[in-house]
Amino acid sequence: MHVLVHAAHEPIFGLAMIKELAHHGYRIGPGTLYPLLHGLERGGLLKSAAKSVGGRRRRVYRITPAGRRALRKATVKVDELFHELHEIHPRKITPPPDR
Repeated sequence: MHVLVHAAHEPIFGLAMIKELAHHGYRIGPGTLYPLLHGLERGGLLKSAAKSVGGRRRRVYRITPAGRRALRKATVKVDELFHELHEIHPRKITPPPDR
């Protein structure tokens, strides 16, 4: 989800995302992040293109319309979980025992 959030705001690339995730306390290496990016692309949530930056080739990812829809759905679920975590009196999920 974090990857999609950033891709929704600007094109992203692997090393920048590794650094961004580290900033939030996630220790994710290239062997984890790049398969994640490739999977998001295979799933139609991201689209990539090769760019030349400073004489080096870099794969840049952009969010797709399907990625934006998935992000909106995930945002609703995260907001719901956030509110549930901070409820003072959570909704009862089991009925009281019979007497």
